[in-house]
Amino acid sequence: MEPESDRIRIALNFAREHLAEALPVERLADAARLSLRQFGRAFRRETGETPAKAVERLRVEAARLRLQDGSEPIEQIALAVGFTDPERMRRAFVKLHGHPPQSIRRESRLNTER
Repeated sequence: MEPESDRIRIALNFAREHLAEALPVERLADAARLSLRQFGRAFRRETGETPAKAVERLRVEAARLRLQDGSEPIEQIALAVGFTDPERMRRAFVKLHGHPPQSIRRESRLNTER
């Protein structure tokens, strides 16, 4: 996802840098220096998704990388990337990837053993 405007790009970069923190849409709009209404419309137009869905996707992708790269407990990864609990992360993984985070870890370990 590569937005056209600098403001939306700034908001996404802000989200990436602050994934472990609460990221309500108001905070992203502030980072982009847009009103809440302007931000919501511009974000949806440029990315095709809501800010909340984009943050969830960014969190899932950050968690996926950590799952593939290490042996950190899933609970710890969930909190480190901003999910309130591991179950919330599991549901987001299933929605985006069709399978839970444990399967990413298993697949990564199998590929490493080969």
